[in-house]
Amino acid sequence: MKKTILLAALAMLAAGTASAQETTIKIATEGAYPPFNYVDTDGSLKGLDVDIANALCAEMKAKCEIVAQEWDGMIPGLIAKKYDAIIASMSITEERKKQIDFTNKYYVTPLAVVAPKDSTLAGTTADDLKGKAIGAQAGTTQATYADDVYAKGGADVKQYPTNDEAVADLVAGRLDALISDKFVLTDWLNKDGKDCCKMVGDVAGTETEAGIGIRQGETELKERFNKAIDAIVANGTYAKITQKYFPFDIY
Repeated sequence: MKKTILLAALAMLAAGTASAQETTIKIATEGAYPPFNYVDTDGSLKGLDVDIANALCAEMKAKCEIVAQEWDGMIPGLIAKKYDAIIASMSITEERKKQIDFTNKYYVTPLAVVAPKDSTLAGTTADDLKGKAIGAQAGTTQATYADDVYAKGGADVKQYPTNDEAVADLVAGRLDALISDKFVLTDWLNKDGKDCCKMVGDVAGTETEAGIGIRQGETELKERFNKAIDAIVANGTYAKITQKYFPFDIY
């Protein structure tokens, strides 16, 4: 009798463990920040962030669902438990860490400035951009930098809901320059912007780490992601993914 009860208890424990392992991890990305995340012609989410998310889930042997979320609602949605993690090229900042936690980095990038091909901009300092109209995506590190440095230096800073909208105004001649993630700008110039625009240069002192956003207190999930990041970097999966998008190391 005791043996039967013990076997039944073990079976229930095993079933509970399996059920916990099969819990779906819901991951949010933006879908409007190519090449890191974007919506393909068939409506599916694609990009480096999405590839990294899928690789991490495979490494963790976890069932995952990737969903699109507008940038402005990204952190509020995580806090409200609409999803469990953010993999959307979100820079790790002290301000954001007041609201959410982050894993270790999964890439590092500086900010950069692009301008029309006929622009006479000589650099990316506040003095260089004084009196110029410069665009940035709202709620990002580039928008914060533009407000803190360029606006105070006399530039007219215009913020946009998405990077694509800022790019559109640059191409249309409504902006003198655009500040964004260097890798995003490099990809856009190589694919679509080379006929109209040029890279002015990196913005000194703006190198930041992108990490996975996690709710504060979710230490187990954070550690699972950290171990998976280390694993895909070590086994070559990370390099295979990033080399699809960039010919240089971003880690």
